[in-house]
Amino acid sequence: AKIIEIAKRLSLQAAKGGAAGEKLCEKHREALKLFCEEDQTPICLVCRESQAHRVHAVVPIEEAAEEHKEKFQAHMQILKDRKEKLLGLKIAEEAKSL
Repeated sequence: AKIIEIAKRLSLQAAKGGAAGEKLCEKHREALKLFCEEDQTPICLVCRESQAHRVHAVVPIEEAAEEHKEKFQAHMQILKDRKEKLLGLKIAEEAKSL
């Protein structure tokens, strides 16, 4: 659920992008180019140097988006596999009951 929330947040930011397709930091009016791994939120370069994020692990936002996308796809595949298995079990149980 957390990965889905992050993916939605990142895609919403891309859709609402500024002049160069980037959303701006509400506090500093700078482009959100980094992603704070600890807070799971996009930040600007000024935020990166602030007390709030100085000691946090930070990666470029594109890298974070790709990583979260890969995790999301892996989880989706696991859920698809489970769904197929459950459908197979359901069919087998229905056949037994008939």
